[in-house]
Amino acid sequence: MNGQPILVAMSGGVDSSVTAALLKDQGYDVTGVTLKLWGGESDTGCCSVSDVDDARRVADQLDIAHHVFNFGDEFEEHVVGPYVEAHSQGVTPNPCIECNRHLKFDKLLRRATALGFDLVATGHHAKIVETGDGPRIARGADASKDQSYVLHMLSKEQLQRVVLPLGDMTKDQVREIATGIDLRTATKPDSQDVCFISRTKGGRQRFLETRVQLTPGTVVDRDGQPVGHVPALELVTVGQRKGLGVSGAGDPVYAVDVNMAERQVTVGAEADLFTQSSQICDLFWVGEAVPDDVTVQTSAHGRVAGATVVGTEVRWLQPHRRVAAGQSLVFYRKEGDAQVVVGSATAAS
Repeated sequence: MNGQPILVAMSGGVDSSVTAALLKDQGYDVTGVTLKLWGGESDTGCCSVSDVDDARRVADQLDIAHHVFNFGDEFEEHVVGPYVEAHSQGVTPNPCIECNRHLKFDKLLRRATALGFDLVATGHHAKIVETGDGPRIARGADASKDQSYVLHMLSKEQLQRVVLPLGDMTKDQVREIATGIDLRTATKPDSQDVCFISRTKGGRQRFLETRVQLTPGTVVDRDGQPVGHVPALELVTVGQRKGLGVSGAGDPVYAVDVNMAERQVTVGAEADLFTQSSQICDLFWVGEAVPDDVTVQTSAHGRVAGATVVGTEVRWLQPHRRVAAGQSLVFYRKEGDAQVVVGSATAAS
């Protein structure tokens, strides 16, 4: 390193705080930056005023420079706007993935270049491994905290400029380091929710109804018979059990389909959620196509399942829960000791 400049994205959490500390110890010339993305109400995620303060105070503690970049307009354009539009179409969006795609690993990398930084680091729990086809994203050492799913879109060119120091660590080890150097974020809880949705101000429903007209709908069973109503189709996603407006005793029912055109939610038993295949679009392979013998992850913290990819279809080796339209399917394959991202797709409606 020998004093090599590196820009560290500091969210105000323990992971990015330890990332900055580790890189400074390794000899990098570290500068911290916090992205100001959301200017509205926020009590979750990494967009609150207190998070910016925490990041600044950690930077002071580490004796490194700290800046705040305001990417609010881009966040509205690439994350918030598409989030609202997806819900209005009955599609389940991935705002954290889009934030990584457009802001943390695009806009930030371009800003870093303009400021003379060749490298950008984050506190994500994932690895960058070298393969015969260049650097790839792979699963981190802590399976319960692995974030390779939300970084699957990073290109080889981007990965050549990204540093992920926590890939070989567990979350417990990260907190031990933070505690050992008395970082103020050592015991700070992890962010869990969408950063621009307030839990105390009406949640997702309140957020959406201030931006779009919510659509009431009829709930029907698998035979098409009405069994209830929902106040907003935009708030229903495939696999949902609560809030479906179905009353009475009996076995639990789940949303198995959301049809915005017909203003209907179809419900069924849990068994009706399972399918042998899922339709996909936007299929992308990182290198050569690997249609056979892949494992697939369909949500940020979801279990993986074996599958093959045939055309625009993922064929599951075992029956799999339906994947809500709009969700990312990320394909992995074992290469050496690593589980490496080899491709991705989007669940089609």
